[in-house]
Amino acid sequence: MAGSPITIYHNPHCSKSRATLKLIEEQGLHPTVIDYLKTPPSVAELDMLCTALDADPTDMVRFNEQEAKDLGLKKSDTRMRADWLKLLAEYPRLIERPIVLRGEKAVIGRPPENVKALL
Repeated sequence: MAGSPITIYHNPHCSKSRATLKLIEEQGLHPTVIDYLKTPPSVAELDMLCTALDADPTDMVRFNEQEAKDLGLKKSDTRMRADWLKLLAEYPRLIERPIVLRGEKAVIGRPPENVKALL
């Protein structure tokens, strides 16, 4: 994994996302930065991220966002994995942030120190 390119799915308006990016850059690394609100990940990309996170799509959902409440989303919903992935692709604001990918592993940078496992 060392030497593998690093990618951050970033929201520049989020303090945790900015702190995570700064932590990566302080290690002398130059990640590919994807502003996922401007360039939302596809269903296939989200599926790959779930695999890299070793997580279910619901682990990437920000259930406290107003948009999630407006959609009536709950972690206990019995939607299929594909349905959750489609929701995240359609409503990228619901994606937990930041997500950092290196090689075949990923972490959610909450707290930002989580990213150290990839560095």
